[in-house]
Amino acid sequence: MKRLLLSALAALSCAWSLGAAAQPVQGLIVLLKPAAQSGREQPQEARERMLAVAQSTGVGVRSQSAISTRLHLLRTPAPLQGEALDAAMRRLRLHPDVEAVEPDVRIKRPAAVPNDPLFSQQWHLMTPAVSPGGINMPPAWDLTTGTTGPGAPVTIATLDTGVRFAHPDLAGRLLPGYDFVSEVDFANDGDGRDADASDPGDWVSAADRQTNPALFGSCTVEDSSWHGTFIAALIAGSSNNAVGVSGVNWGARVLPVRVFGKCGALLSDILDGIRWAAGLPVAGVPANATPARVINLSFGGDAACSATYQNVIDEVTAAGALVVAAAGNEGAQLRRPADCRNVLAVGAVQNNGQKTTYSNVGATMGLMAPGGTSSQPLISADNDGLRSPGVDGYGAKLGTSFSAPLAAAVASLMLTVNPALTPAQLTAQLKASARPHVAVAGGPTCTAGISVPCNCTTALCGAGLLDAQSAVASAMPGGAPTAAIAPVGDPLGGTVLTLDGRNSVAGAGRTIAAYQWSQVSGPAVTIQNATASVATVQLPGTGAAFVFELRVTDSGGASATASINVSSTSAPSSGGGGGSTSLAWGLGLWALALVALLRRARRQA
Repeated sequence: MKRLLLSALAALSCAWSLGAAAQPVQGLIVLLKPAAQSGREQPQEARERMLAVAQSTGVGVRSQSAISTRLHLLRTPAPLQGEALDAAMRRLRLHPDVEAVEPDVRIKRPAAVPNDPLFSQQWHLMTPAVSPGGINMPPAWDLTTGTTGPGAPVTIATLDTGVRFAHPDLAGRLLPGYDFVSEVDFANDGDGRDADASDPGDWVSAADRQTNPALFGSCTVEDSSWHGTFIAALIAGSSNNAVGVSGVNWGARVLPVRVFGKCGALLSDILDGIRWAAGLPVAGVPANATPARVINLSFGGDAACSATYQNVIDEVTAAGALVVAAAGNEGAQLRRPADCRNVLAVGAVQNNGQKTTYSNVGATMGLMAPGGTSSQPLISADNDGLRSPGVDGYGAKLGTSFSAPLAAAVASLMLTVNPALTPAQLTAQLKASARPHVAVAGGPTCTAGISVPCNCTTALCGAGLLDAQSAVASAMPGGAPTAAIAPVGDPLGGTVLTLDGRNSVAGAGRTIAAYQWSQVSGPAVTIQNATASVATVQLPGTGAAFVFELRVTDSGGASATASINVSSTSAPSSGGGGGSTSLAWGLGLWALALVALLRRARRQA
């Protein structure tokens, strides 16, 4: 029984997924707690504190580098795997200076489904009358093409495989960028990090796996994807030049940040790339002279959002950059980075507006955008090289990887006409301006894990379908305001519910002049501060369902509404002696009882 107790307590101390232990890692990413001393901790002090933590926990360090002041990468002398990895992470986690730790795992290939035959039209840009799933670009271009305006040109960063700078549809649209692939064996360009963000190809051959199984044995044999080039042209392909395809924003500048090489990307390279894209400092890398207002992450997740990942997302959001992420193509629940806070997660629909078979879904989905199917893929810039670069041309692909950049590009058009919009306001307006989800007659309603095209609901697919015309119009001078209510979760009965409408935004050149909260349904309650941006409600002790509505009116007299569904749970009973019901508390009581039992047994003996 004593062994069972110790095993249970050990399980409590380690929440990291053992599934990741199958992958050997050579680095640990550690998030330190804020410094105890008053004042801001200096970078050198943080590095010394990190090394002291490693030394006191017995974790070997080959080298150490700071991702940010509190976030550090410890490279170990030898690969760690299985129990050795678990033990090292557990020791670090238990240190009082450590907030979180996770392995520097290799994130697999960008979330794209393999190439399919070329499709002759860019249906994803069309009006709903032509393509129900289209993003309605033609009327949006009547408002702005992104070439002029107070915010033009907008910089959009793409963390991906790099780009083909010589592609004719990207001429004049690309900034120099940077290559963050740190490991030479996977970089495929002869060196590690450098200022060359071009894509040399990311193929993995059978010979790679056979001759070097330690490096490539777990990799999938595949041709080069030219993934970053495809995405860059979706965002900002040269338009009205009688060549190739049209991008969403005709004036944007794409900042290529290369993080993917052969067989995927290291988590630490991704985190450094995200920070650099937003203009934050990265050790050993020149400062980014052209920080991005929008950062596109077109790759799937390997786990739920971690504290380290969230820390970086929060940093770049505070710096003013909107992070847009692909939902992923596993037909499952959202995972990082799409499930992180402050991220606009974008799922994929097909031409008729239904959710694709492959798109992930989840409660934190922002909205849906075209992703394509095998018969109706998306078309964009490509290269015909199976390994090294060949001839620049055009290709067809499908996946949520290509849904996210459409939303990122529309956000950049909004910034063109209203550069004052914050990441939170961009997200709120994109969601508020989305078209309702399409309901195809006879189609099944989407549920978690459904593997056929289905009719979306807001519970799983977010606010609706990306609509460029409505989104840009809401950001224009004199445009309608957008009412936005912060999520509230499932509050406990008997507590005070906060209704927060501070992310509501007026059209450019106007301000929000009035807020009005009201109750639409549910047991009658009193709304305190009903004419303020933040209101409160005292919930009854019993569980109940409510709907509250916010109406905002701007300085020009235009108004908009938003509603929120709230389901409260019953307050816990105060009878039965009270006390904590957590697992840790229960184990503690069990341990005390066990000690008493053993003492009694010894006395009886």
